[in-house]
Amino acid sequence: MTPEELETLITARRSNLLIDASREIDSSIVERIVNTAQWAPNHKRTWPLRAAVISGDSRRVLGDTIADAMAAHGDDDIKVLKTRGKFMRSPIVIVVAAAKGDTSNETEENKYAVAAGVQNMLLMAESFGLAALWGSPAKGANDAITALCLMESTDHVMGIIYLGWPTQSVRIPERPGNQVTYLS
Repeated sequence: MTPEELETLITARRSNLLIDASREIDSSIVERIVNTAQWAPNHKRTWPLRAAVISGDSRRVLGDTIADAMAAHGDDDIKVLKTRGKFMRSPIVIVVAAAKGDTSNETEENKYAVAAGVQNMLLMAESFGLAALWGSPAKGANDAITALCLMESTDHVMGIIYLGWPTQSVRIPERPGNQVTYLS
């Protein structure tokens, strides 16, 4: 791969939820996408990535689990109701979490490593021609999500990735210029 090809891949990636929810993704592709997250840098070598691949009826269970946690947290009824079905919008949903470190600094670094790993996953999905969107977990739902996904209660959910075949592309957003300081 040339630098130009890599740059094209990076700049082509879009958050896209315009997904065909009925079209399956081969499990070997999903596995390759998830595996790329483990290549993110982490100088502590803590291997903090925790992931759960959710498909089929389990997507509805995820929605109900998060909605129940939101309701208990006092979220608006309309938002709670919408959450119950929202994970059915794509054939695959990937919950990504970061393991707790031995120190608060290590825990913070684990989150950075997992965030970098998510970017690897999104770029790999783009290379397969898939649409993906990295969504934030609902406030107050971390414990319910980690329990459902058989993760440790101390794991921190970093996001929920919707993954599927696109039904249409997303327009290129305008981006501001970079704020870069060069010191020499």
